[in-house]
Amino acid sequence: QVQLVESGGGLSQAGGSLRLSCVASGRTFSTYDMGWFRQAPGKEREFVAAIRWNGVSTRLAESVKGRFSISRDNVKNTVYLHMNSLKPEDTAVYYCAADREGVLRTGPGDYDYWGQGTQVTVSS
Repeated sequence: QVQLVESGGGLSQAGGSLRLSCVASGRTFSTYDMGWFRQAPGKEREFVAAIRWNGVSTRLAESVKGRFSISRDNVKNTVYLHMNSLKPEDTAVYYCAADREGVLRTGPGDYDYWGQGTQVTVSS
């Protein structure tokens, strides 16, 4: 069992930056691939970024490439989403998730554990 708690969301102006954090409980964090997803009102949850258990490989959605990055610290049981050049269309609730078996998978159904989400609002 893994419990995930996100933080770092808030309000930003367009062009600004935010860093989201997701802290995991349990000693098996370093064995999970981790992902970030987001869900805007009235829309389906969509993939944003993923990182392999060892941090060597990452994958980003096309819509955030060049602006967002993902990293992790397995000593601190934490995964981060670094968001730069924010746009109003990045406004959503952001969720982190853990995947026991995958290789940088992008489907929400592929992930086994989820956090409660953190709101990111970008004003124009």
